Amino acid sequence: MSDYKLKIRPEKVAIVEEMKERLSSKGVALLSFNKLTVKDATQLRRVFREHGVEYKVIKNTLTRIAANELGYEGLDELLTGANGLAISKDDPVAPAAALKAFLKDKKTQSLQVKAGVLDGKVIGPAEMQALADLPSREQLLAMVVSAMQAPITSLARALNGNIQNLAYALEAVRKQKESA
Repeated sequence: MSDYKLKIRPEKVAIVEEMKERLSSKGVALLSFNKLTVKDATQLRRVFREHGVEYKVIKNTLTRIAANELGYEGLDELLTGANGLAISKDDPVAPAAALKAFLKDKKTQSLQVKAGVLDGKVIGPAEMQALADLPSREQLLAMVVSAMQAPITSLARALNGNIQNLAYALEAVRKQKESA
């Protein structure tokens, strides 16, 4: 048992374990939501749901303990004030993309991205922005399929063109023989 668990009450250990599970998700964003209005908070939760992202207001101390147990460096100093976690278990880009969509509509300073967790490493707001600018998984797959289809399509067109040219040549030879 770690030193942190010895310092907290037994009922809080389950919350720390839950936070460790959340912080280990594929996509995690740590947000500061000072003075976020109820209307904006409701809209933020709706945008998160649309992107398949879970949002939870967190306890800083218990989150700090979970982050330390996972070996995430750099979160300690960010866990001050009112914070929340945006979590996606499947898509590492989803929290950042949802935040980008929300902040595009709402020009608010009351919500700020403090950090994110990607592949077990803490990343800053700039990296979260770069992550948000990436295409979604579905868009990337469509791009790959399109790139794979391009040579096949070109080959089919080339073969089709050669067959058409052969057919035109044979037709011309047939007409020439009929007229002779």
